[in-house]
Amino acid sequence: MATRTKYPVTQGIRVLRAAKVDYTPHLYTYEERGGTEVAARELGLDEHATLKTLIMEDENKNPLIVLMHGDQEVSTKELARVIGVKTIKPCAPVVANKHSGYLVGGTSPFGTRRKMPVYMEASILELPKAYINGGKRGFLVEMAPQDLIKLLEPILVRVGI
Repeated sequence: MATRTKYPVTQGIRVLRAAKVDYTPHLYTYEERGGTEVAARELGLDEHATLKTLIMEDENKNPLIVLMHGDQEVSTKELARVIGVKTIKPCAPVVANKHSGYLVGGTSPFGTRRKMPVYMEASILELPKAYINGGKRGFLVEMAPQDLIKLLEPILVRVGI
């Protein structure tokens, strides 16, 4: 008899279930500071389809979420220009944890503790499937990129470098 893998039930998973979104859970061995490169390697995925959920803030310490391809960085200068603020920078991990309710390395954009605007790299919509954190280190969910639009209502931007 086959054993069933037990997947975590995080706040992010509760949000996906409540919205009746189709997703496939994937567990992998988490490595500290390994990021999307480790997740893609462990799961045999293209890092471009493995998304980062970044908690950033503007000069007034207003938090925001940025969804970016794993193999790209965010041009914070361009993002600040696009959204009309002076500066954007990543939050310190302890601040990011406080805003999201998740530990850095396990941050999901779904079910965050604090409602924050979401900015998503527009080319993510061109992916056949997106792999995004499910709310725990070493845990991704596979889903249609269009469901990110439905759930998060992100502002589409082109700030990847």
